[in-house]
Amino acid sequence: MQREATRHRHVRVGDRDLFVREAGREDAPAVLLPHGYPCSSFQFRRLMPALSDRWRTVAFDWPGFGYSDTPEPAGFGYDFDAYADVLTDVTDALGLEHYALWLHDYGSQISLRHAIAHPDRIAALIIQNGDVYEDVLGPKYATIKAWWADKTDENHRPLEEAVSEEGFRNEFVGEVSEEIASRLPPDLWKLHWPLMDTPVRRAVSVALMEKLEQNLEWFPRYQSYLRENQPATLIIWGPQDGYMPEESARAYYRDLPNAELHLLRDAGHWLLETHFDEALPLVRNFLSRMLR
Repeated sequence: MQREATRHRHVRVGDRDLFVREAGREDAPAVLLPHGYPCSSFQFRRLMPALSDRWRTVAFDWPGFGYSDTPEPAGFGYDFDAYADVLTDVTDALGLEHYALWLHDYGSQISLRHAIAHPDRIAALIIQNGDVYEDVLGPKYATIKAWWADKTDENHRPLEEAVSEEGFRNEFVGEVSEEIASRLPPDLWKLHWPLMDTPVRRAVSVALMEKLEQNLEWFPRYQSYLRENQPATLIIWGPQDGYMPEESARAYYRDLPNAELHLLRDAGHWLLETHFDEALPLVRNFLSRMLR
């Protein structure tokens, strides 16, 4: 199995520079990897070369994250619609016409908006802890829901406190066992927090949590897309996730009865960090059948 090194560059997309990671031949079947929150395309650094022998993998940093530009809010929406437009612009700029699409965290909401707009481009979906069913949201949504219900400064403060180095650390290690937490490198928050610690980027991160309320209105549309298009789907899930527990994974069967589901029992939200050796064969097997 001949693997290729990941290539790193900035790409001009529209009027901004985006940081892009790529691995694999440009003419190989493509896997598009939009990142979630909060550690940018860095979250795919192990997966990309591990797939590069057969597939072209592409990941990039959203505006306001990682090494990409941070436009002033007056010129960029920093909401799910704006990011979905960026995703389309990236695929156009890189000449991607047909690809498997990875859904994780915020990236799942953005990617599904893209899929709704461009269903002919989607060869398959890989869903890793990305929620689209409101009735099975996990208990950690309670903090955000409290602010949705009563938009006071007191209820907003926990959202602001979550956008901090300690808040980022808790996102990674706060829900898994001590043994599993020991597999998570501190680099995930120690190296990434300085990139996010600017007034605009902190505000963007808080605003995205606020806008999850509006995003709930899209959940029925996401479900309709899945139900009507029946994309080939692999669901690979860490159930130790306070936002998206096991029930959030199983809910996809309502609209995708033929989906392939794998629960990595002691894994949490960041299973590519803690259970990579278990996840990789599942991903490769699925792509070998669905993306040739």
